[in-house]
Amino acid sequence: MELSFVYITASNVAEAEKIGSMLVEKRLAACVNIFEKMTSIYRWEGKVHKEEETVIIAKTRTGLIDELTAKVRELHSYTVPCIVSLPVAGGNPDFLNWIENETKP
Repeated sequence: MELSFVYITASNVAEAEKIGSMLVEKRLAACVNIFEKMTSIYRWEGKVHKEEETVIIAKTRTGLIDELTAKVRELHSYTVPCIVSLPVAGGNPDFLNWIENETKP
C-alpha cells in the first residue's frame, strides 16, 4: 500500500480545523495535524507578502490524493491553495497499517 503525507496551508486555525475534520470524517485522511502561526513569505500577483498561516498535514493513501485535493479546494478560502503530497518511504508498520485501515479502500 502506498501512503502519503499531504502538506496543506490554511489562512487560520478555524479553516484548518474545518478542512481537517472533513478529511477525517470522509475517510480521506486517517489523521491530520494542525500547526498554528507559521510565517509565510511569498510572491503573489507581483508583490511580496508576509502572512501568518496554519499548516495541516494529512496522513492518507496515495490513491486518495486527487479526491482529497478536490475536497480541500471546495472548502478552502485561497484561490490557489497549497496542497502537495509527499510519499511515505517507511516507518512504524503498525502506524502505517493504521493509516491504511482508517482511510477509504
